[in-house]
Amino acid sequence: MLRRVTVAAVCATRRKLWCEAGRELAALWRIEARGRCEDSAATRPFPILTMPGRNKAKSTCSCPDRQPNGQDLGESGRVARLGADESEEEGRRGPVSNVGDPEIVKSPSDPKQYRYIKLRNGLQALLISDLSNVEGKMGDATDDEEEEEEEEEEEEDDDDDDDDDEDSGAEIEDDEEGFDDEDEFDDDDEHDDDDLDTEDNELEELEERAEARKKTTEKQQLQSLFLLLSKLTDRLWFKSTYTKMSSTLLVETRKLYGVVGAESRSAPLQHLAGWQEEEQQGETDTVLSAAALCVGVGSFADPDDLPGLAHFLEHMVFMGSLKYPDENGFDAFLKKHGGSDNASTDCERTVFQFDVQRKYFKEALDRWAQFFIHPLMIRDAIDREVEAVDSEYQLARPSDANRKEMLFGSLARPGHPMGKFFWGNAETLKHEPKRNNIDTHARLREFWMHYYSAHYMTLVVQSKETLDTLEKWVTEIFSQIPNNGLPKPNFGHLTDPFDTPAFNKLYRVVPIRKIHALTITWALPPQQQHYRVKPLHYISWLVGHEGKGSILSYLRKKCWALALFGGNGETGFEQNSTYSVFSISITLTDEGYEHFYEVAHTVFQYLKMLQKLGPEKRIFEEIQKIEDNEFHYQEQTDPVEYVENMCENMQLYPLQDFLTGDQLLFEYKPEVIAEALNQLVPQKANLVLLSGANEGKCDLKEKWFGTQYSMEDIENSWAELWESNFELNPDLHLPAENKYIATDFMLKAFDCPETEYPVKIVNTPQGCLWYKKDNKFKIPKAYIRFHLISPLIQKSAANVVLFDIFVNILTHNLAEPAYEADVAQLEYKLVAGEHGLIIRVKGFNHKLPLLFQLIIDYLAEFNSTPAVFTMITEQLKKTYFNILIKPETLAKDVRLLILEYARWSMIDKYRALMDGLSLESLLSFVRELKSQLFVEGLVQGNVTSTESMDFLKYVVDKLNFMPLEQEMPVQFQVVELPSGHHLCKVRALNKGDANSEVTVYYQSGARSLKEYTLMELLVMHMEEPCFDFLRTKQTLGYHVYPTCRNTSGILGFSVTVGTQATKYNSEVVDKKIEEFLSSFEEKIENLTEDAFNTQIEALKSFSKSDLVNWFKAHRGPGSKMLSVHVVGFGKYEPEEDGTPSGEDSNSSCEVMQLTYLPTSPLLADCTIPVIDIRAFTSRLNLLPYHKIVK
Repeated sequence: MLRRVTVAAVCATRRKLWCEAGRELAALWRIEARGRCEDSAATRPFPILTMPGRNKAKSTCSCPDRQPNGQDLGESGRVARLGADESEEEGRRGPVSNVGDPEIVKSPSDPKQYRYIKLRNGLQALLISDLSNVEGKMGDATDDEEEEEEEEEEEEDDDDDDDDDEDSGAEIEDDEEGFDDEDEFDDDDEHDDDDLDTEDNELEELEERAEARKKTTEKQQLQSLFLLLSKLTDRLWFKSTYTKMSSTLLVETRKLYGVVGAESRSAPLQHLAGWQEEEQQGETDTVLSAAALCVGVGSFADPDDLPGLAHFLEHMVFMGSLKYPDENGFDAFLKKHGGSDNASTDCERTVFQFDVQRKYFKEALDRWAQFFIHPLMIRDAIDREVEAVDSEYQLARPSDANRKEMLFGSLARPGHPMGKFFWGNAETLKHEPKRNNIDTHARLREFWMHYYSAHYMTLVVQSKETLDTLEKWVTEIFSQIPNNGLPKPNFGHLTDPFDTPAFNKLYRVVPIRKIHALTITWALPPQQQHYRVKPLHYISWLVGHEGKGSILSYLRKKCWALALFGGNGETGFEQNSTYSVFSISITLTDEGYEHFYEVAHTVFQYLKMLQKLGPEKRIFEEIQKIEDNEFHYQEQTDPVEYVENMCENMQLYPLQDFLTGDQLLFEYKPEVIAEALNQLVPQKANLVLLSGANEGKCDLKEKWFGTQYSMEDIENSWAELWESNFELNPDLHLPAENKYIATDFMLKAFDCPETEYPVKIVNTPQGCLWYKKDNKFKIPKAYIRFHLISPLIQKSAANVVLFDIFVNILTHNLAEPAYEADVAQLEYKLVAGEHGLIIRVKGFNHKLPLLFQLIIDYLAEFNSTPAVFTMITEQLKKTYFNILIKPETLAKDVRLLILEYARWSMIDKYRALMDGLSLESLLSFVRELKSQLFVEGLVQGNVTSTESMDFLKYVVDKLNFMPLEQEMPVQFQVVELPSGHHLCKVRALNKGDANSEVTVYYQSGARSLKEYTLMELLVMHMEEPCFDFLRTKQTLGYHVYPTCRNTSGILGFSVTVGTQATKYNSEVVDKKIEEFLSSFEEKIENLTEDAFNTQIEALKSFSKSDLVNWFKAHRGPGSKMLSVHVVGFGKYEPEEDGTPSGEDSNSSCEVMQLTYLPTSPLLADCTIPVIDIRAFTSRLNLLPYHKIVK
């Protein structure tokens, strides 16, 4: 699988962890510090025009004064002038001119205007004016709600915490770390069907995605509210042969070309049934203003005696400034105005970003700029914020990705910054400095003064303002950032960090999760200078190919591998000024683990074939064409993600390539490609083998993450073979010409009346179809989604597991024939929903029917060999296990097991799988499943209504099924919690994990849309004080957030804290949450009318008393309250005999049961213990099926 897009392997997000939707997220590094979502970017003033991507890019590439680092852009860039000079310049242009820089190459489909400026203090800024849908209100400082395309699937996955859709949420892991299911499970979405980019799975840790999902940002909350109030129409949650109502496809809330999360790039990853909560919010039209700033300094600059100082500084600048001294003042301001913020620390860069409603953008810029002008960083805040950094580190420790990365860094030669401990923790930032009489506060200020200098910074701002207005704001605000005149730190002389005897070895590693994986890595010279050729992208495209003749195709046929990811993630850890990494990570089967040397040999044979053939111009031009098509018809991304990416691009590329440098292939230079390719030889490779089977064989331990590993020489027989002129493998060859690359980009004419939302155009006993022709974006793409619904799936835990196996094998079978479509930007995803199979296809409409028909053909003719069945079921056991050992996902499973009647828990599924299932039972299940269905489809985009009906017809004709006998619910019924505080406390299932998860949930009931909106408003008001009290002041943990929960149509809210058993008892945390809620009641009662009205400008029907009374109603004597504690291992949670849930447990090696823990005296008098979930829920009333629609 290709891994080519830059990502931040973030440590954690405070609000919404910004994941780049629609881009392959392949990086493991980048400390996502505060858990906020701030924007920062850089630019500089030039007038800009729309340019035609590739041709214009070529025409501007030869300017000698354009340096790749973007620092010296020649005379064509102008320095922003101050005062009167600036006014004169604006007057010459005219008050409403909005002309951008012609040198900045942009997509023809990009309506935004760009201007680059360089301030007198050296700061470079990129101004982005997006007036595309401002109808004559260019200067109006109000929030414009416009129909901006949303990154639908990925955005909802990452940010929504509402529970209302129908998919499940686990996937077979397919990266070297399992590429785990955190994509599905870290979110609190209960049945979130918007998926998880499989490549995103490499961002395995909670810090990245868990946070993004669990914490519903104000932005998403407001957007969801506005949309639900204005656009939600009637929906029915029953599917039947005769239904005439809308469906859970949520067609009213879908935007036309929402990103599906690049799901097709995942090969064998699919959701597993029976998992998700339904926490999904609607899309929105509101587009926020955003800014991002990149400081050209990161963790490489950490002093040797204070590891993690750069990361710590990134946290500390948030803690108030001279002009705005409140510690959480900026966060509070953003939350008040629908915004969010974040920051991340990389090896050589640190990025800050935020977004906010447009009318508050200028003030937000001023508040945010103070981080870099005069942050307070008071001594009193240091100890508290060190605890936040330490909690972030503790959360990262159980991550195999982080462990492997830390181990890899330790192989660098002594003194090289790659070997530093970038995260920092309480030991390195607090205890060790005290022992050594180091004044951390003084060193922190010294680091800020030395490295947070304006001339190291690039800034990007995007808003619905004119370029002149943005230039004026940026100049007056950011010119105050000091410039110390010191040369920028440069580590480019420290090349070849891994040219050591320890590198070309075999490292056996004991992982946290159940996984067999082989990673082969080469350390190459820095490749950034070759960005116009992108040699590693060319190589990774071939190595990661999954079609005929590829490495993975061969290994799959041998049943040795499930997935392969090859390339360079373009993060600071994988590509910096000292080296570039090229890695190939293969998820192995049990048999593949036994033959890992043969697997490695297959890789080396393929690389040798490429070296002998040399670079192929046909291949390069095919990749180039695919990237050009995507760029030419690119979709608009979320502003905060866009500016974050752009501010880093400004550090790396010259002016004309700010927008294109990380995407396009400009020049074919075979000698550059060959030079990189020829370094990928066995003698320079590092092999890392992860497997639980390595337990007992590893006598070494990595210092910071405690990873158990061993180092050994390559076996002599293999070393000698690889030194020789070994034979090539005749089964390995270059891919054939790709038949799925689109060549017809004509926009189709309407063949039916235009509509604002999708309408039902087919309704039969066998299925229905919703359709909408694109009348807005006018690009040659389409989005197709079909839901094949069956009541058979939820009849037993074994059926749910069989369905999971079926969808995984189907995707496995499709991997090779569908891969060409995948790389041609035709994205597909198969999802094992709670109640049926979901098929999603998206991309250029020209060849989209071919891909859709291929999927249906393989579905109709489904079959499996015994070897594939065994391979998938064994891997599924690992997947279930890896889900259960994470406290956050186990807490979710326990909570939903209590709330949703007839739900099969992950432990139920694990037991059913361990009891044994046969291939015959699978084939029998699939035959019965396909015999009786109800099919619901949605087709949107550049497709006529006639063509859209052909999709449904193809499904019905090909599968030839009978209609359902009766209507079936596609959501669970929810139990009604009795009054009182119920506590379910269970032991975590990974004995090596100190992390605990505490969720306090209040059930509201079957509510109206207005009440749902009121609950969202309550959570919006709650979020900032919750963070301030529980994290900043009480330092209980890194992840702290309230959530509005829509669990299968039943409303509620919760507060969650991720803590560590080494620091706090879970019951202490529970009481602190209650303490916060009590104080919050007083806070909202004392809320001023002005402050209240600021947040509800669009919700005029609510009064402050509505909000106060609503909160009191849920907190009163009759409140229905459930606390779920998943308790980690540590001194504040001593191991005591708990109540097992039924079966013997074999420790964390085999998860077979829950262990219920008794309530301590701390909560015994005020809670009702739940020590048997089935017994507890069997006595409860069931609430009726409900959807919040009016």
